[in-house]
Amino acid sequence: MYKYDTYDHSLVRERIDEFRDQVERRLDGRLTEDQFKPLRLMNGVYLQLHAYMLRVAIPYGTLNGPQVRTLGHIARTYDKGYGHFTTRTNIQYNWPKLVDIPDILEDLAKVEMHAIQTSGNCIRNVTADPFAGAAADEIEDGRPWAEIIRQWSTFHPEFTFLPRKFKIAVNGAGEDRAGIRVHDIGLQIVRNAAGETGFEVWVGGGQGRTPRLGRKIRDFLAPEDLLSYLTAILRVYNQHGRRDNLYKARIKILVEALGAGEFGRQTEEEWAHIREGELKLPAAEIARIRAFFDAPPIAEATAIPATGRADFAQWLRRNRRDHKVAGLSSVVISLKPVGGAPGDITADQLDAVAGIAERYGFDEVRATPDQNLVLPHVRNADLEAVFDALAAAGLATANAGLATDIVACPGLDYCSLANARSIPIAQAISSLIEAEGLAGDVGDVTIKIDGCINACGHHHVAHIGVLGVDKRGEEFYQITLGGAFGTDAAIGNIVGKGLAGDDVPAAIVRLLRTYLEIRDENERFIDTLRRVGDEAFKESIYVAA
Repeated sequence: MYKYDTYDHSLVRERIDEFRDQVERRLDGRLTEDQFKPLRLMNGVYLQLHAYMLRVAIPYGTLNGPQVRTLGHIARTYDKGYGHFTTRTNIQYNWPKLVDIPDILEDLAKVEMHAIQTSGNCIRNVTADPFAGAAADEIEDGRPWAEIIRQWSTFHPEFTFLPRKFKIAVNGAGEDRAGIRVHDIGLQIVRNAAGETGFEVWVGGGQGRTPRLGRKIRDFLAPEDLLSYLTAILRVYNQHGRRDNLYKARIKILVEALGAGEFGRQTEEEWAHIREGELKLPAAEIARIRAFFDAPPIAEATAIPATGRADFAQWLRRNRRDHKVAGLSSVVISLKPVGGAPGDITADQLDAVAGIAERYGFDEVRATPDQNLVLPHVRNADLEAVFDALAAAGLATANAGLATDIVACPGLDYCSLANARSIPIAQAISSLIEAEGLAGDVGDVTIKIDGCINACGHHHVAHIGVLGVDKRGEEFYQITLGGAFGTDAAIGNIVGKGLAGDDVPAAIVRLLRTYLEIRDENERFIDTLRRVGDEAFKESIYVAA
């Protein structure tokens, strides 16, 4: 993984010192909350319903053992003993005291972490495939490119105050696990006819109030041209993006207004002026960044152990992934215990993950857009030991990708923007699915829940989405069907009126039972839904409503 250089250390240190002074002035009254707000947002500090919240950046989701252990220390020392992993692969602390946040940033800096660009109208944390560098279907590891983008974008003076927040994702595999089609810019690594690797460029994707899928504006971009082309895109957006209307400020609205062809034309026109300048990436710099990302470790080509243990076998079926190197596997650590709060992890569990990664995982952990963790490199011979260690920490739930592996935003329990609760709904759904014994039978199905239209829980791209809305002071929940996150990305359709919160779990269970009744043999939920359409499920959702 990338290691800070002198510039990185200096940059982070200066920002902490500056923010410590700003916090002191806020606490003694020299700054009002309105004056303090833009300053705290530049340091990842939000004001939630009950307390300040700190969002810590995890660039392209990659962590090492000491960093994970530091996250546990922060949860234990400054919060209520836990943290919350988000769909942008960051971690949030919901209860820090404002006076302590500069000290938290000091602790983060000691292990080369920060909270920069986790909020505000800037280029946010760059994300990538959580299995990058390990996936069997990978064309090229996308993390070096995500790091190059991170370095280019951090404190970029031209793009610090964009019309709206801006999100970039890089995917280097055949399957899109980074969600490039629902990002402001999505970069897909491809090979051209000559066998050279470069990027497909997608723009204008996003969720929220007006969900849109990105449009491809370039089939192949040479690697050395990456930063100049990104600059051209952002200049077109910065020039034409709406600043007079918060709801129409994202690049997806501009791309739709201009049309993808015209937006691409303007980008190419701007790019022509800058492509041969100082933004052209030198081969030596590309090689320098790539050198920080080790090739997958070599392991003895041992088989996956067969011990006869039913619990271990079930965990392997659901939470193990194939690796590009013989003798290795990748492991998903589910942060979705049945009835638990999706994405939450305790300080003790963070310590346990750090120890497991250091002992069995070549000192590497990834955070995922599904609010889980991944050990990308585990020797097959160590899989049972990893399972036992995770089980001892309460982290061996064998449900990765199942209906109980629910994604949810913090919702009205924490967020000042939310209209409805998300976490209790997720807990109730997973508990009922488990009680009915459905998870294993229905197999791969995604359920994602949001407490407001901002869609931090990504309900738009779930097979089954749940959106909380406020109707005259009461919480209701809309159901969407048919969304998808990856290569087959799709925006789900609202199927009918909102349900009361207490009615949602039973409606989801009835929907899943309908799927079991009408599916073809070995047909996934999403494939059945696409074959028969929403109407086949609508009656089961609303039969008792």
